[in-house]
Amino acid sequence: MRNNFNLLFVLCLFVFASCKQEVDYTIHQGQKIVLSFNGPETSESDAVNPFLDYRLDVTFQNGSEIITIPGYYAADGNAAESGAEAGNQWQVIFRPEATGAWEYEAKLHKGKDIALASMTSGANLVEVTKSKGLINVKEDKNYKGRLQYVNSHYLQYSQSKDYFIKGGCGSPENILGYYEIDGTLKGEVPKARKGEATGSSELHKFPNHKKDWKQGDPSWQNGKGKALIGALNYLASKGINSLYFLTMNIDGDGKDVFPYSTYAERERFDVSKLEQWEIVFDHMDKLGILMQVVLQETENELLLDDGHTGRLRKLYLREMIARYAHHTQLVWNMGEENGPVFWRPIGQSTQMQKDMTSYVKQTDPYKNCTTIHSHADKKTRDSLFYLLTGFDDLDGMSMQVDDNATVHESTIQWLAESSKAGKPWIISMDEVGPYWRGVDPDDRVDNNQDTIRAEALWGNLMAGGSGAEWYFGSKNHNNDLTCEDWRTRDRMWTYTANATSFFTKYIPFHEMKSADNLAKGADSYVFAKKGDTYLVYLMFGGKIKLDLSGETGSFKAQWYNPRDGGALQTGSIKTIAAGSIVDLGNPPTDIDNGKDWAILLTR
Repeated sequence: MRNNFNLLFVLCLFVFASCKQEVDYTIHQGQKIVLSFNGPETSESDAVNPFLDYRLDVTFQNGSEIITIPGYYAADGNAAESGAEAGNQWQVIFRPEATGAWEYEAKLHKGKDIALASMTSGANLVEVTKSKGLINVKEDKNYKGRLQYVNSHYLQYSQSKDYFIKGGCGSPENILGYYEIDGTLKGEVPKARKGEATGSSELHKFPNHKKDWKQGDPSWQNGKGKALIGALNYLASKGINSLYFLTMNIDGDGKDVFPYSTYAERERFDVSKLEQWEIVFDHMDKLGILMQVVLQETENELLLDDGHTGRLRKLYLREMIARYAHHTQLVWNMGEENGPVFWRPIGQSTQMQKDMTSYVKQTDPYKNCTTIHSHADKKTRDSLFYLLTGFDDLDGMSMQVDDNATVHESTIQWLAESSKAGKPWIISMDEVGPYWRGVDPDDRVDNNQDTIRAEALWGNLMAGGSGAEWYFGSKNHNNDLTCEDWRTRDRMWTYTANATSFFTKYIPFHEMKSADNLAKGADSYVFAKKGDTYLVYLMFGGKIKLDLSGETGSFKAQWYNPRDGGALQTGSIKTIAAGSIVDLGNPPTDIDNGKDWAILLTR
């Protein structure tokens, strides 16, 4: 009897083991995994369009958490290296956050325009290999998480819960117009506005940044891409943490960035080009550089479906989302200078803007942040964005100004207006004016970097803005389209990193608000968590007093040099007694010579 029981127990164990699903892959939290499936043999130019008439969706489940991710046609599965236009590979990219066992199931459907359908019930199911499997996700204690919109004026990392301040680069906007990326060419030599230096007929080469490429960094096709990867290394070495760039400028300024197989094509994509873009984006992830993906510009906002979110626009957006939404630091920008303006009166309407934004939000399985880039003049900006306040699918404004002196007040205005409408926006300063100048290069004798540091960089941050990215103008050398060397603004990167590192290291910025009315004296901004932390920024030196009449106790006073960075310093007054309007004293050096300083008061 005992032997029979033992035999039964062994048989049960055998049955349980045979039923247990084997783990196909083991990865860590936040790690990217590319799943490839063998499907029908086809090509970019096949009569049955693999981008439009096939639809790959892969559903991942971990307990009660379910996420469906759009896939894409991948040619031979190695197109970045092979340059292939044909093959039988279909892929999906997954970047999970939750640990544990994730089961997945892939379904490839075939049918006319099936990629755009809201349902796949009427389409034919096409067999793919290894359509089901199991991924084990292990904990990574160093993983900060995905940058997410959290109903706040700042993005937040999903795991560490740290808030994010950006200090970035916005030029050249056509960085993907790089000569060693497959299929990249000038659709038409850009024409200059009167008196304006504009883009050349050449693609970007970034020759001075090839030395910044390091052994072990990525490249493709026997060493291509090193100068572009090196340029990103340089930015990261300067403490820059975000980059603004276009993924389509057909009929726009540069006419050299487009995802399609040809400049005139709208329904078929260049697989090898898009995979080489992904190599670049992966390196940005590694460097901690946020991708602000600008999906169109003012000249081409009506290019697809006359501005509506119809067949062509949905196809373009779905492909971008399928390939790139997995990146952990990503913002979808609906378009540069988006909407009608007096010098271009026909543009996307408010409803068109909303429809496009909602499609991105609904299609993106990771729900990345969405913004829209504004026009430069206040009247147009106000008239368009008041119509968008309270819209749930839009997370922020990518601001442009024609007068840098207005950055601070405009940031305060839109933080307040968005909050009042029930959907607080992140407000970033993404294009400084005037359009022909932007941020001057270091070698310009009368360069404007000191003024921009005070009015635009600290102006945005001291208002409660989420940070800035720098535009290079159109008349400067190394401008918004022709920049080949980011070292031309080396000082500006230093100033930017000094500001972002100060905010993230020394103050609870996500709990602070503009309180300029507390300052008495020289031109200044005040940012405060009342009763706890006060930050005063002296724009151009001078004497300053702070109204602490409603507070009790004392505060420690320390000074920070926005130009040179470094540690906090002690000024002429070390301790401030609250209860009145108090004199903050003199800085450690550079007294009364017009230099900017930040003064930090803490309990």
